[in-house]
Amino acid sequence: AKMVRHNNVIPNGHWKKKWQFNVKTWFNQPARKLRRRNARAEKARALFPRPTAGPLRPVVRGQTIRYNSKQKLGRGFSLEELKEAGIPRKLAPTIGIAVDNRRRNRSLESLQENVNRLKAYKSNLVVFPRARNAKKPKAMDASAEECATAGQAKGVLMPISKAQPKLEKVAITSDMKSFAAYSKLRVERMNLRMTGIRAKRAKEAEAE
Repeated sequence: AKMVRHNNVIPNGHWKKKWQFNVKTWFNQPARKLRRRNARAEKARALFPRPTAGPLRPVVRGQTIRYNSKQKLGRGFSLEELKEAGIPRKLAPTIGIAVDNRRRNRSLESLQENVNRLKAYKSNLVVFPRARNAKKPKAMDASAEECATAGQAKGVLMPISKAQPKLEKVAITSDMKSFAAYSKLRVERMNLRMTGIRAKRAKEAEAE
């Protein structure tokens, strides 16, 4: 073995002692998977008829110029959005709508998008009457038939739908086939480079 420099310990490692204590196994993974699945099912049963994903969230943009081109689900709807949709701010959390008091609407497009989202949610909403309101139901309470046929929303509640751009097909003409794009680019680049020189030559020709 190579000798160490200076006044240091000579390496004499015993790497094969009790190696089995350092081995990590993953034999409990299938049981964990089953336990997580059962927990999700139990949570869904406890939340019924409310959606399993929790309250409705608004569509917002990412922060900073790096991420503002991407859309995501935000914390909660702003007070202005709730007002435009005709939903009282104190009623919203009770019917499964998240509220964020600090959010401000910086553009009309985002405001209108989230207002439409709230209206679409409200049109499909089924509010179960409380036990104490059984004899005299409230205005938003659903009827017994609607409650009987109501289901539970699974997965992400009203996920963001990205509009796919439509491709426009164009017939290729003979002019397109004969057009030399690279040569055209080189000529235009040369024309741009020679602009000053040609102007100088024209000025000198006029002076003569």
